[in-house]
Amino acid sequence: MRHTRTRTGIRHAISAVLIAVLTACGGGSDSGGSGSSSSAPAGGVALQVVAFGDSLSDVGTYAPIASVVGGGRFTTNPGQVWTQDVAQYYGDTLTAAFTIDLGHELKPQSGLGYAQGGSTVATPADQNQFLTDVIGDVEMPVNQQISSYLSAHGSFNSNQLVLVWAGANDVLRAGSPPAANTTVQTAATTLAQLVAKIVQSGATHVVVVNVPNIGLSPDGIKSSDGGGNFTQLSQLFNATLTSGLQANGLQGKVIVIDSYTWTTQTIANFKANGFTVSNTGQACDPSKTPHDTSLLCSPATYVSSNADQTYMFADDLHPTTRMHALFAQYVEQQIAASGLGH
Repeated sequence: MRHTRTRTGIRHAISAVLIAVLTACGGGSDSGGSGSSSSAPAGGVALQVVAFGDSLSDVGTYAPIASVVGGGRFTTNPGQVWTQDVAQYYGDTLTAAFTIDLGHELKPQSGLGYAQGGSTVATPADQNQFLTDVIGDVEMPVNQQISSYLSAHGSFNSNQLVLVWAGANDVLRAGSPPAANTTVQTAATTLAQLVAKIVQSGATHVVVVNVPNIGLSPDGIKSSDGGGNFTQLSQLFNATLTSGLQANGLQGKVIVIDSYTWTTQTIANFKANGFTVSNTGQACDPSKTPHDTSLLCSPATYVSSNADQTYMFADDLHPTTRMHALFAQYVEQQIAASGLGH
């Protein structure tokens, strides 16, 4: 996810540090690749994971730049996001399918993590000033992510677990109802069609996650309406997505994860889930984290040494390491309930 507010002035500073670091040690991007372990995985079945979506699932598209300041993913770095946790559970290692280079262009890698921070379901890149300064106008919408996968690999197969989580940026950018309703409904309908394309292209294990309750994010609750608009649009997206999946005959063919209910209940019971701070604070200190984004958050910018475990949100939109881990466990439980693994 990403909010569309104006942020400036970081690109030159990061570029300068990049040049120094790369000159000294010759680079440091994550190696691509996604391979299965030979030992029995915790999930009981070995699966190759493929992921499509936005920053909630991005395993390191922008890491070659963000890692210079200790960042790399949209969470409490160096922690993992849920897609990485799920991949490990099924014996796989998920890495980025594309990473950005010094020329601010996306370059293909060997990984299967196609999700990219800032992506919508199907609309072109529409960067806010912050990400334009840091990485450029580059992110692929989910429809392009899927096309890129199919161009490189041809089809999906029964040994894969395909994770799809998108729509949050469509909600964040939609504006206010009633004008925003059409934008959100179109995105959700399109996402259902894209899921159908994945199934038609050979995928037999597909996880589709609906939009979380964005109104309960720190960004939502501090907005003028207390998050009411975001909550309403999140609900509309999810209802439309459900209808779209049914219209495309996908009942029983995909595993739908209700992240809206999960986030709402987890926030309401934050202490029982091991957190000390709910959605009223963020783990990444705004005064220390460059431009107050979890992409550039590191232990040096935490509000406390264990903030990645005690806070629910890294910045005003993105989950912490612990929140991601708990969500991954929930997803794994829902997959097991469908009859796959344990």
